[in-house]
Formats: sequence, C-alpha cells, structure tokens
Amino acid sequence: MRPLNSFFVLVGTLLAAGGYGATFFLSMHFRSLGGNDLDTGLALAEATLGTLVGVPLVGWFAQRIGAARTTALAALCIGSGVMGFALIGRMSPFSFFPGFLVGLGWGAFCLAAPISLAERTSDADRGFWFMRFGTIQMVGIGGCPAVAAFAIHSWHWPLSSVLYVVGGLCALAALMLETFGRILPHAPASPQQERWLRHIGAISRTRAAYPIIMISLCACVFSGLMTFQMSLVQGTRAQASTFFSLYAVTVITARWLLGRLVIRLHREAATKMLLVIMVLGIAAMFAVPYYPMFHPASAVLLGTGYGLVYPTIQAQAVNDSAAMHRQAALTWFVVSYFIGTFGFPAVAAWVLVHMGRGVLIALIAACGLAALMLAIMRDRRSIASLSKA
Repeated sequence: MRPLNSFFVLVGTLLAAGGYGATFFLSMHFRSLGGNDLDTGLALAEATLGTLVGVPLVGWFAQRIGAARTTALAALCIGSGVMGFALIGRMSPFSFFPGFLVGLGWGAFCLAAPISLAERTSDADRGFWFMRFGTIQMVGIGGCPAVAAFAIHSWHWPLSSVLYVVGGLCALAALMLETFGRILPHAPASPQQERWLRHIGAISRTRAAYPIIMISLCACVFSGLMTFQMSLVQGTRAQASTFFSLYAVTVITARWLLGRLVIRLHREAATKMLLVIMVLGIAAMFAVPYYPMFHPASAVLLGTGYGLVYPTIQAQAVNDSAAMHRQAALTWFVVSYFIGTFGFPAVAAWVLVHMGRGVLIALIAACGLAALMLAIMRDRRSIASLSKA
C-alpha cells in the first residue's frame, strides 16, 4: 500500500464517516421543524432497517463490481440520505426515509470498506492498516459534528447548509474510493453462497456470542450519548460541540498511544478495564447539570473506553469462532453493532421525551454494565472449559 493509494481510501473513509456523524444533528433538525426527539428515534429506526438491507447486499455487489466500488456506492447512499434530511422543510411521513438511505449506506460501507482494504493488504500489514482505518473512521464520526457545531455557532450557518455540505463531501468520498479501486485494482471474489444467517446456531454455542451481544450494548452507549448529546446538555453550561471534539481527539490519542499496549495486554483483562472506563464516562454525565467539568471528563472516558474496546472485542468475536464460521461471526458482529447504533435511539428517544434525561442516562448506564457482566461471564466460561479439559 503506497502513500498515494492510502490517501484516497483514508480520506474517503474520513468524509464518508462524517456523513454518519451528521446524524447527531437530527435532534436539532427535527426540533427546528416542530418535531421532537421521538422523530429522531423514528428516523434512526428507519436507518436500522436500512442497515439490515445493506449488509446482506454487500456480498452480492462485491462479487460482481468489487468491494471498492461497493464502498463508493455506499458513500453515495450516505450522502443522499444526509441531503435528503436537508431537503425536508416540514414534518411529513417522508421525513424519515432519508434515515433509511443513511443506514443502507453506512451498513454497506462498514462491511465493504474492510473487505476492500483486506483484499489489497498482506497478512503482515493488515493489522496496521485496519487500525489506521478504524481510527480515521472514528475521527470522521466525532470530528464532523464538532466542525459542524463550530460552523453553526461561529459562522452562523443554517443547519440545512451544513447538511448539504456534508452530503457533498460524501459524494467526494465516493469519487475518492472509486479512484482507490481503479489505481489499485483487485479482481472481485468468486461467487459463493452467503450462509451467515444459517451459521447463527453454531456461533451462538461458542464464546463468540458474548462479544457479538456486547458490541450491541456498547453501541447503545455510544449512540445514546452522541445522538442525544444536545438534548442531554440543554439547560446546562456544557456545550455539545465540546463533547464531540474531545471524543474525536481522545480516540485518536488513545489508539495512537495505547493501541499497541492494549493488544499486548491480556485481552480479557483489557476488555473489562476498558468497559469500566466506558461506564465511568456514562456516570460522569449524571453530574453535568451540577458540575460542568464532568462533561469533558465524560467525553474523554467514552473516547478511551469505547474507542479501544471496539477493536478488542471485534478480535474476540473472530478468534472465539471456528475458522469456517469466522466470516459469518464478523457479519453478525457488524449487524449487532448497527442494531445498537440505530435501533437503540428509537427506545432512547421515547425514554427521553416521556421519562426525562436522568432515566435515559440510567438506561445507557445499564447497557454499559450489562456489557461488563457479559465480559465477566465470557471469562468464566473460558475458565470452566479449561478446567473440564
């Protein structure tokens, strides 16, 4: 992988990830149209349906047009969805369809992009490039809302203009990803039957089931705090843009400085430690209305805990499954992640509107604690297996 080649795929990933980051402004967008956070939840529920459609389609498209071009088309879908939100001038039954497009594109992107990268890297270099890819992806997710918030508050841009710009950048991402596929061509894989749905029974009987469920719970924490960040800090002296900025900076710093250390540590102990840090980040949000200093602390703890635990438990999901089921386990891992990312906000929105901010944070904390309990149960199952052996 030459620097020029990596430039196209990494910058394309950064811009496409910014399209998903723009969904954190949906709460503000629907309120400006006379809606509320329930509408945000409905739009992201549509995104859940989109991901469930997009992920299975990746294999079919990748076999016929290549994973790189599939990734480019996914970026276009994300951009179309973001622009679709900008075009909405009033609440209607069509207000939520752009969410389906964003989910379709982001679901396909998160599976097709790693496949495209894996096809063009050697076994020795793949871990290095995957870490870079994941870091850039997180930067786009957290950096886009931070820059957008700055443009809205400092340059007085209307939110619709911000969404149009983000959608245009997603189109630029598609062009860069298509260019990446052309300058570093790779023949599409030979057609094979997609069996990941059939393998769920075999996977559920192994320890791989634990990280697959854990990532859904961790994604609930991430999406809950990020999607409703503006509502959670409303009426306090905290700023949502500060949270987004610190989260993005922390993920970069943590993965750059601590990524190799986490890999070298005992993986089971590292997982529990990172989940504890993530839970502490949720706990800090309870104190924000009284002590604003806890708000940046929450962003740093979430960026460290969630930012590092994702690749850690992703490796566990693959390593804990049989070799013949590893691709299916990875696919289920991605599907589980999206159920938490886009599905949880639908529940969280109802809780926020009808039960209040404190109950929502408690629900998010329960998801984090449940993930920690599953990590402990997974380790106990491993110890029990070893004792029987």
